[in-house]
Amino acid sequence: MSKTAAAVLASFCLTLFSIPMSAQLIPSGNVYAGVSYGRFTNPVPPRQSYRGWNGSAEAIPFARFSHFGLVLDASGYYRTNLTNYNFLFGPRLATTYGKWRPFVQAMGGIRRVNSSGNIYNPVAIDIGGGADYKLPFRNFSWRLQGDYMHTRYLSATQNDFRASTGIVWRF
Repeated sequence: MSKTAAAVLASFCLTLFSIPMSAQLIPSGNVYAGVSYGRFTNPVPPRQSYRGWNGSAEAIPFARFSHFGLVLDASGYYRTNLTNYNFLFGPRLATTYGKWRPFVQAMGGIRRVNSSGNIYNPVAIDIGGGADYKLPFRNFSWRLQGDYMHTRYLSATQNDFRASTGIVWRF
């Protein structure tokens, strides 16, 4: 066999066998949607309770480090003449114990508060955690989550809390 034919055969085999290997590099993750309760301090009025929604998408980019994920989180809270939206991004560390998957996360982003037409957009820092409980349905879990959120607008500091629960679809 000539050197050219051997080189062509070797490159063909490397290309052919690398296709199944590339499927192992596809990131996995989860999508979460649920209801949320928040206790927020706003510039006007003072500390109040809110009800709303919370959703997130987590990507686990490295198959070798399945405990590390990147999270994109969004939430909305509502009261009369006041809406509050949070858009956050950051890392999440998680592990699995049987049917439980506890996690901790630290995120940063922006909060958008609309109070009777006055709009505030302070930077938000979120530190929290929770746990997913694997349901008997394939690829679904139930999540309980709690977070501390810190924002600062002009000279006002807000130290807020939120709790969420909902369904998680793992892929």
